Amino acid sequence: MIITVTMNPAIDKTVELDQLEPGSLNRLKNVIMDVGGKGINVSKTIKELGGNSITTGFIGGSGGNLIEKALREQGIKSDFVEINNEIRTNMKVLESSGFVTELNEPGPVVSEEELEQLTQKLISYANEDTLFIMAGSIPNGISKTVYRDLIQKVKEKGAKVFLDADGELFIHSLKASPDYIKPNRAELEEYFQMDYRADEKELVKMGKQLIEKGIKMAAISLGQMGALFLTKDKVIKCPGLRVEAHSTVGAGDAMVAALAFGLDQGLDMVQCAKLGLAASAGAVTTKGTKPPKRELVDELMNKVEIIEL
Repeated sequence: MIITVTMNPAIDKTVELDQLEPGSLNRLKNVIMDVGGKGINVSKTIKELGGNSITTGFIGGSGGNLIEKALREQGIKSDFVEINNEIRTNMKVLESSGFVTELNEPGPVVSEEELEQLTQKLISYANEDTLFIMAGSIPNGISKTVYRDLIQKVKEKGAKVFLDADGELFIHSLKASPDYIKPNRAELEEYFQMDYRADEKELVKMGKQLIEKGIKMAAISLGQMGALFLTKDKVIKCPGLRVEAHSTVGAGDAMVAALAFGLDQGLDMVQCAKLGLAASAGAVTTKGTKPPKRELVDELMNKVEIIEL
């Protein structure tokens, strides 16, 4: 059973224009509205791949109603904690050059009582057959140690955790040894306090250091250059795939979804890596935060190159 946790869901608006002109009038050519937040995006991709998940977290206000309605229409089960405040709306400005500017709201204030409700809900789902995906930012009023605390609680009941977070959330959470992580190059450079761009050998070395902390698999996203996948016994490099890109928004979420789906299905590391890279490449061809079609993912999987390092 896969449970996706979205503490800071959003209504995502993707707007298109030729070129953003700061400080001037900008006329939009197209506006796409999706329900989003990392965990929700992961659940949408898992559904498209043919799997099932339960998505939880916090929702509130009219935006929360839209999220529940959209998920219901897509056949995705949800079990949110309803909060008193309205969730956020994010805007992603896509220029014809492919350049994306994201304007993300901080999110609502969540009370200690609401956080405790979610904590108890997650604990009730936790068992040896559960894979939690804790992904994305957190709303106001919650400590940056929240993922660490939740990881510890659900792992005590035998559950596994896939973490996709950055900054302080990532740093604190590693202390609880999540089972799977998906940092990108910049997040690793920040964690290891590097003031220059790490090369491939350095990224592999950093990934191995994280594996030594008890992490079972680290997927290091390299953007259009592909990804590195590390376990205790194996290091795999998958070069990026050439696709007709529309927007990079949601590519990381698609990779997490595909890896989680593959792990839940019992696929080996190589098959998970192929699926993860194909789903990520497929996501950049879609508009807004919509998931790639399974047919496209299958087609791209056949093009993924596996290089063992």
